Amino acid sequence: MRQQRTIAEKVSCTGLGLHCGMPVELTLRPARANTGVVFVRRFAGERVEIRARARAVCSTSHATTLSSGRVRVSTVEHLLAALHSLQIDNVRAELDGPEVPVMEGSALSFVRLLNAAGIYRQNAPGASIRIVRPVEVSDGDRLISIEPGHGFQISYAVEFAHPAIGRQEFEVPRLTSEVFAREIAPARTFGFLEEVHELWRTGLARGGSLENTVVLDDRRVLNPEGLLWPDEFVRHKILDLIGDLSLLGLPIQGHVRVERGGHSLHHRLARAVIESPEAWRIIGGVDGLVTSRLARHTSRSVGETSDEVRAQNS
Repeated sequence: MRQQRTIAEKVSCTGLGLHCGMPVELTLRPARANTGVVFVRRFAGERVEIRARARAVCSTSHATTLSSGRVRVSTVEHLLAALHSLQIDNVRAELDGPEVPVMEGSALSFVRLLNAAGIYRQNAPGASIRIVRPVEVSDGDRLISIEPGHGFQISYAVEFAHPAIGRQEFEVPRLTSEVFAREIAPARTFGFLEEVHELWRTGLARGGSLENTVVLDDRRVLNPEGLLWPDEFVRHKILDLIGDLSLLGLPIQGHVRVERGGHSLHHRLARAVIESPEAWRIIGGVDGLVTSRLARHTSRSVGETSDEVRAQNS
């Protein structure tokens, strides 16, 4: 039976927030069994806790943002993806700013940080969500679904009318920490030069640069080092998906298929799973304790912006 895991010791890093543009310090601390992932925001002299759960999602515009009351923490998806893929169940993530630092625009720095902290196996049984019936959400030509599968499987496709992207497809036959670190974690966030001024006007992307974002003009990638892979774009979408679906609170056993996805569509699937209890079972863990994690979720509506529908912004 799988045991829950946390980190062995405290670790910290500092970087810019992708959208706020401010320096932010992130400190990860070990947490007791059955805590889950909890963001702790230092705000107005207080420490506000925000649990990493689907019900806490308040925005999916260009990033995943969680809130508790008027306190928000944004761009959580890359850190969550690293925690999920390294099978770390319990951790407290303390922030002195409104956003998780973007680092190099991927999850690679977080994988290295967590490996440096070490993994501690806890004396408590772990649980997972096993999908037993398909769940599907569609929006025009955009589609996301989950069906029974072996482990966590992902099939993802994106399509952009841009010569450097076009249509890209990528398969993850079984997500493991090794596959994630090698094939997914290094993939960077990306954006289009024509949208930068609009993002600045709305107060976003103030910390974006060629050091943490793959930027494209009308014809090509502007980063002098180029791409890590020709299909880095769809790999980054998979990175976002893993982080977004981790907000279900338990590891997934199922096959996720996505056509032209984005944060909003990912979270719509998470809500659809929560609202379809006949489609899943809890495997392992302690009866009642782990089930309550899903029961506490709500079907809070998350708005989808026209920007995400048009450009599937990462």
